[in-house]
Amino acid sequence: MDKISIKKINYLDTFPVRSSVLRQGKPIETCSFLGDDAVDTTHFGLYIENNIIGVASVFTSNNENFDNKTQLQLRGMAILKEHQNMGFGKLLIEDIFSFIESTQVELLWFNARETAVSFYEKLGCFKKGNSFEIPEIGTHFLMYKYFNI
Repeated sequence: MDKISIKKINYLDTFPVRSSVLRQGKPIETCSFLGDDAVDTTHFGLYIENNIIGVASVFTSNNENFDNKTQLQLRGMAILKEHQNMGFGKLLIEDIFSFIESTQVELLWFNARETAVSFYEKLGCFKKGNSFEIPEIGTHFLMYKYFNI
């Protein structure tokens, strides 16, 4: 069995996976998110042996749709296509949930692609409101999960 690990990584290390999965055919600069280099942003990399196959980032960011004082936003969640539907996304998200549980953060929120909603619902997340479009990316739903309440 190949060795699977999840590590905290530098934001630049997220770009190859973000580019391949989330920004296909777009310039690499589109893989950079506002706040990527902030000291309170945490980036996670999922590895098989020494090969990164998945990434996700957690930003300190409050969404006006929630009253919680301490919020994090999940962005850039991606598993390379050839490794999707094998449980790797669940491993990565569960690691992020454990990370959040070790903090005082009350809420994780994110904009989920329509195709990923059922994945997140199976992990205990909920939709809020109606779908909306993100130009050039597609239909999304605001989703969330409570912690430490």
